[in-house]
Amino acid sequence: MNDSEKSSSSSPAPPSTPQPPQSAFERWRRKAALVTGIGVTEEERLADLAIHQTRQCERTKEYLMNYSPIVVFMLKHLKLSGCDVPPENIVCAPCDWSRAGGFTPSRGSVVLCAGHFFSQSHMESTLVHELMHMYDHCKFKVDWSNLRHHACSEVRLGRPPATFLLSYF
Repeated sequence: MNDSEKSSSSSPAPPSTPQPPQSAFERWRRKAALVTGIGVTEEERLADLAIHQTRQCERTKEYLMNYSPIVVFMLKHLKLSGCDVPPENIVCAPCDWSRAGGFTPSRGSVVLCAGHFFSQSHMESTLVHELMHMYDHCKFKVDWSNLRHHACSEVRLGRPPATFLLSYF
């Protein structure tokens, strides 16, 4: 054997990545394994669950951005005040269990915590709450490191004016 044959035969094969099942039966079998936990590791189950929750969150987010009257209202008025919010600035992501969403002023984005919503209306109210923080940030230049500014924004969102509530129903 020459040196080139030795080096090629002794090098380890690259790790194989699992290919997604192609047939309908294989897809069904894989899903059944993930649901029951038989034949898969806990890490695979959790990864599949995170993918499912993020996909569901994205679908609901898209629906709310197009059909929820209050979300459409907020997006319209954010745009009118000079803060256009593209769908990419509302992100579904895994979070810790202490919250359902958040506003990140430095990025100008809203995070919706995938898998943390009890219902579509829970996600809608969280999205509206965070969009109102975005509106405060855009319109009033809130200093989020100033606790008085932050508290004022939270109190205002905790008890919106009656006219706002009436326009919602």
